Amino acid sequence: MNIGDKAPEVLGINEKGEEIRLSDYKGKKIVLYFYPKDMTSGCTAQACNLRDNYAELRKAGYEVIGVSVDNEKSHQKFIEKNNLPFTLIADTDKKLVEQFGVWGEKSMYGRKYMGTFRTTFIINEEGMIERIIAPKEVKTKDHAAQIL
Repeated sequence: MNIGDKAPEVLGINEKGEEIRLSDYKGKKIVLYFYPKDMTSGCTAQACNLRDNYAELRKAGYEVIGVSVDNEKSHQKFIEKNNLPFTLIADTDKKLVEQFGVWGEKSMYGRKYMGTFRTTFIINEEGMIERIIAPKEVKTKDHAAQIL
């Protein structure tokens, strides 16, 4: 997905097993942020920064949706533990990460594996991708300020 592309209508299934659709957020800007894994330090820092600035983001017209390939149960625990006020999509079939081009080969300590590149897509009120915050640009502890 690139700037100017229309985001897909069906985004996926959230932590409650509900289907999340683009049309559910008509007239709002969406912060669709992809992150590697629930309960890890960087992902927790990012989620908590968005949580702490959630009121400000909403005031600016944004709705926050997180996406990882973790399952619904993992998302429920992550939301509960960190008191997250926004929904998380359980992209267990990797459909959304592949559609947005954020799934690929990563390496850590010389080991190669497949995973999610931490990327944020800002989708405007018409459902078009307006801005992309690329993996190397995302500041997990200051992500809301980057968006605003």
